[in-house]
Amino acid sequence: MGRLRRSRAHHARRDVHRAARTRVRTRDLDQIQLIDLDPKNRAALEAQPIDFDRPGLAQHYCVECAKYYETDNALKSHWKSKVHKRRLKELKEPAYTIEESERAAGLGRESKRPTTATIPGADSDAIMA
Repeated sequence: MGRLRRSRAHHARRDVHRAARTRVRTRDLDQIQLIDLDPKNRAALEAQPIDFDRPGLAQHYCVECAKYYETDNALKSHWKSKVHKRRLKELKEPAYTIEESERAAGLGRESKRPTTATIPGADSDAIMA
């Protein structure tokens, strides 16, 4: 008897991977910039009341990364990490506005064409005929 070849089917792992992708999803950068980094909201997030459902009773929260940590030492080591520094660098760039997103989707002013096409060096009467 030789060795049996492994089946190449996915064995219903797709749903597990899909759930793992969405489980660890954090807040988007524009949400953090516009809401969380506001001084009033930041102070409220850093001094949260005790919540038994959150890691570390919601007492150790990184506002820039929107993550809870178990201990104060874990939070301090996170502040020194490459992941946190990368997030700080991403947050320095301004957030996209609604107008920029509409222009990227082709809904801005640049996409509207004039009603009559003008070709340089040609008569407008010749174009209409």
